[in-house]
Amino acid sequence: MRSVCLLWLLFVAVYDFRQRRVPNWLVLAGAALALAALALEMQPFDIGWTTAFTGAAVGFGGLLLLYAVGFMGAGDVKFAAALGLWVGLSALLPIWIVGSILAGVHSTLFLALQRWPVFPRLSLMLLGRTRAAASDNGSAAPRRRRLVVPYAAYLALATAAWMVWGRQS
Repeated sequence: MRSVCLLWLLFVAVYDFRQRRVPNWLVLAGAALALAALALEMQPFDIGWTTAFTGAAVGFGGLLLLYAVGFMGAGDVKFAAALGLWVGLSALLPIWIVGSILAGVHSTLFLALQRWPVFPRLSLMLLGRTRAAASDNGSAAPRRRRLVVPYAAYLALATAAWMVWGRQS
């Protein structure tokens, strides 16, 4: 089941990096796989139901406030809950810390490249997809670019690193 979790994390990371969103079907698939691993007693991280549900509740609740104030997307919040089902509460804090550091580096690098565009293409990659918004007269006008950090992707990468290097079992 460890390889199933890694594959799910890979899908989340690639999708979030490319689309800057995590779709519900992908979050639900990860949560269903985590629940199946628990039910079949094949949970790869030796956690029980209580630890898994506590991790899901803390993952969801911890990021919900950031979503409410507009700093986080809903997919990131739901992904954190599904991730909590997989890894439990004790692993969630170090994963959050590493994922947040990676997201902070992403933001800092983007802001630095905006001021000093040595690699303009890299700056556009860090920005992600741009969308055109329709104005009142029906013509398409580009929206002001906003930095959208693929936070779920960085959480997924931090989890994969924790799985590969952080655990010795």
